[in-house]
Amino acid sequence: MPISRRALAATAVAALVMPLSACGSGSDDGGSSDASGKVEGNITFQTWNLRANFKSYFEGVIADFEKQYPGTHVKWVDQPAEGYPDKISADAAGGTLPDVVNVSPDLVAPLAKAGFALDLDKSAAKYKKEYLDGAWASHQIPGMTGTYAFPWYLNTGPLFYNKSLFKEAGLDPDQPPKTYDELFTDALELAKKSDGKVATLANVPTVEDFGRYGVELMNKAGDGFAFNDAKGVELLTKYKELYDAKALDPQALTATPESSGKKFLTGAVAMNPGSALDLGNFKKQAPNLYKNIGITDQITSTGHVNMYVMGLMVNAQTKKKPAAIAFAHWVTDATHQMSFAKKVAIFPSTAGSLDDPYFTKEDGTDETRVRIAAAKSLKNAVNYTPVLFSDQMKTALRNEVAKALQGKESPKDALDNAVKACDTLLKQQG
Repeated sequence: MPISRRALAATAVAALVMPLSACGSGSDDGGSSDASGKVEGNITFQTWNLRANFKSYFEGVIADFEKQYPGTHVKWVDQPAEGYPDKISADAAGGTLPDVVNVSPDLVAPLAKAGFALDLDKSAAKYKKEYLDGAWASHQIPGMTGTYAFPWYLNTGPLFYNKSLFKEAGLDPDQPPKTYDELFTDALELAKKSDGKVATLANVPTVEDFGRYGVELMNKAGDGFAFNDAKGVELLTKYKELYDAKALDPQALTATPESSGKKFLTGAVAMNPGSALDLGNFKKQAPNLYKNIGITDQITSTGHVNMYVMGLMVNAQTKKKPAAIAFAHWVTDATHQMSFAKKVAIFPSTAGSLDDPYFTKEDGTDETRVRIAAAKSLKNAVNYTPVLFSDQMKTALRNEVAKALQGKESPKDALDNAVKACDTLLKQQG
């Protein structure tokens, strides 16, 4: 799957991407982790819902690899998006896990803990310098040493803002907020000047917001969450202030990316994440908004925006380790990532690739305008979502945030309860 549906839904950048859309101790038990042997033999490569749109691309990548390394044969299997995590778990348990597997960081964590993911810091360290630091680090697991997948493609979404709403509130339309402190100040001003008719945001804070605010999300040992610290409480308290002032949309508790987008379209919300496809939509449906659209980076107080990342994991049990590592590197090297990025709205994780004119040179189109804005922010982006943070944990956090915003619990109690629930779920992961 391209960027995970969960990640995309969280930031409403779904339109940017075509619909590509048991615990034990970690060990490399599949023989030596040395990858210096001859690249030869048959391996299986598994992708996540990519065959329908990219069949010829992957067939070409595989054919070129087999030509480069005579004596190799790559069998490509593609699994549907639905049930993919369960399929991987079943294959790992049954000893049928492919040699190279398309994963997201949350999927690689249980596999690494159970000894199924090869530690690339041991087996492929020579390639590390080819990738962006934040991308390479995204498949590291708290509480473990090592990196457990090659970074593949990235995504992120810029923020759109309505310049005319900023201007009407007496704010500089060419100086949108960059940090959370600036955001809170501007949001309260926008709400005040519009008598509560214009909210700045339409979404409640997620774990990525806590990360971008500078909150420590997990303890150093990686066995417990920590976003209920003073800084976390401070962020949620600020959001409660926005909610009370109607600077956070009253329907944010039940908002979907679609409903948030509609609020932005009608001028009821001043800022919203989006994509190039949204710009085209604005041009047709809201020409006044389109004329006054501003594009800026995600709000962050750390200087680093959030990235979503996909990776290729090498099965630690593979009998053809040199070939599996060589192929995973082949698919994720700069040449192949650039060619893939030109077929779909994703971004390469390889160092230097984002300096290519494709990601830096304007050509007057909306698509390029958004691509350039996103690419610029990705160079030093990080994946804030903890790799151990499951969907159930996201729900637990969202429920407690809602209670705090509604005044049913204090921000401190709400985050204490969320951390307690997430820690319980973490222990159940094994």
